[in-house]
Amino acid sequence: MIYDIRHVTTYSYESPVSFARCSLRLEPKSSDGQQLLSHAVDIRPRPAERTIRHDFFGTHTENVLIETAHRSLRIDSRSRVSVSRHAPDRTAQTPPWESIRDVAFAATSLGPSSPVGYVFASPLVPVQQPVTAYASASFQPGSGILAGAVDLMHRIRTDFKYDPKATVISTPLKEVFEKRHGVCQDFAHVMIAGLRGLGLPAAYVSGYLRTIPPPGKPRLQGADATHAWVSLWCGPDVGWIGFDPTNDILVENDHIVLAVGRDFSDVSPVDGIIVGSRKQKLAVAVDVLLVE
Repeated sequence: MIYDIRHVTTYSYESPVSFARCSLRLEPKSSDGQQLLSHAVDIRPRPAERTIRHDFFGTHTENVLIETAHRSLRIDSRSRVSVSRHAPDRTAQTPPWESIRDVAFAATSLGPSSPVGYVFASPLVPVQQPVTAYASASFQPGSGILAGAVDLMHRIRTDFKYDPKATVISTPLKEVFEKRHGVCQDFAHVMIAGLRGLGLPAAYVSGYLRTIPPPGKPRLQGADATHAWVSLWCGPDVGWIGFDPTNDILVENDHIVLAVGRDFSDVSPVDGIIVGSRKQKLAVAVDVLLVE
């Protein structure tokens, strides 16, 4: 499948901002069953400086410096991506989760694809006993790692309520778990925390999800949004498998990967600092259009 993606981020300020330095992670990856065909980002006002680097996780990161006074910052990212991946059957046989845990801890590579980098707690995903206990109910002794992860994903989809008003980006994991309300970012963090509590390597994935309108209803432009899910290392033979706890589905061709990290703090599409004295408003619109 080939998708055209438009991701527009607009900041509006109550008073002029004299300086801004931003990090943009808006270029989809060419890996994990997808290929980037084209990508461009238009920024207004025009930056005085734009530099590109790749972080530890391989994410294409553009650093932007704006020195022109402005009351609005608009970042318009456009990409075309080809996606072709196959998710395993939910009931497929995989190695016992305990053996995967042991192999992950014994890994000697420290590269971005090494499982050992995703075993330990990270800034937004602490390992907490109640979350570990919740996850352990899905991983019976000797059970396959895929079966356990599928069950955990299903339970999160069943036990937690999608509620955009329940949390903000800074809501602690403990509060999310106790409230059982949140959004895709929260559900991904909860699942990752549970898996890591059991010693299993789990990564946070940000990206896009193609949405299909109800029968007879038109697709709304800008109605899509960035999405988040989990990638679990299931051993050297199986590799990394994507799990979407918000929708209780394995990741396949409707998911487009933007960036991979330990948690949201590693993959935020836009972050940075500004010099200003009053409030700001943020608006984000995403379109994911199927080309063929």
